[in-house]
Amino acid sequence: MTKQRIGVLVMSYGTPESLDQVEAYYTHIRRGNPPSAEQLKELTDRYDAIVGGFFPLRENTNKQVQALEQMLNERHPDKTFVCYQGLKHAAPFIEDGVEQMIKDGIQQAVGVVLAPHYSIMSVGGYIKRAKDKAEEMGGLSIEFVKSYHLHPKLIEALSNRVTETLQRFDDTSKEEVRVIFTAHSLPEKILEMKDPYPDQLLATSKAIAEQTGVNNWQFGWQSAGQTAMPWLGPDILDVLHTVTHEEQVKNVLICPIGFVSDHLEVLYDLDIEAQKVAKELGIHLERTPSLNTDPLYMETLSDVVYEQLKGN
Repeated sequence: MTKQRIGVLVMSYGTPESLDQVEAYYTHIRRGNPPSAEQLKELTDRYDAIVGGFFPLRENTNKQVQALEQMLNERHPDKTFVCYQGLKHAAPFIEDGVEQMIKDGIQQAVGVVLAPHYSIMSVGGYIKRAKDKAEEMGGLSIEFVKSYHLHPKLIEALSNRVTETLQRFDDTSKEEVRVIFTAHSLPEKILEMKDPYPDQLLATSKAIAEQTGVNNWQFGWQSAGQTAMPWLGPDILDVLHTVTHEEQVKNVLICPIGFVSDHLEVLYDLDIEAQKVAKELGIHLERTPSLNTDPLYMETLSDVVYEQLKGN
């Protein structure tokens, strides 16, 4: 008897594979409007600063997808799981992933995003694109995992990182270290839409704080887009100034719960930009390591994909 083949569409933001692809990638983000020479140089310089031409996000995503496929097949040997990538701003695009599944004869699939928190503007957009393509082509039944921000294994993986990284503050007591949880900012208009994104992020932060016994914590936003519309704040760089000047905080641990991989928003916005501000302010700043292919994170994804499949 042949085993049922289940497609898994693993969606993420995407990134260029090399410096010469940055312009095409940036143009796609800007809905077909090429960046100015100045904007392009700024983004290229950021990539150059962190990677010198090697793009860790793409590599990390590839490894995450491979690890998820392996785990699903190990844990559920009665089925055959095949993972496909679908990226928002780079090839293979979300639509490419759906099309490839259908070409491969997949009839049942689950979509999951490499981001634990739901927003209509982020995860919601990925799901809409995948649904639209599946409906246009026909023959594929696809369900979606919307969020998994309180999955016990995700909270455990993040809590382990907070506990381990707190040890880098040597003789400083845990109470003296301000833990700041961060995630990618989104336009403020999501608040009018009663979007669950901010509440889900706070719920994750609280769960980690409870599990690690951390009382001295807060939430901050990062990596806001440069647009005319206001974005959610306060930004992490402003938070660093505030906690130093108003509360005399000297030790800060940033835990970027909104990101599951090492990429630009972590390796540049935190490790270079925030670290530079921290040094100017006399702050000892540490960051928790990214989840990448942590087995607990892979188990989280495997669990939510299988639960969604069973829920059919």
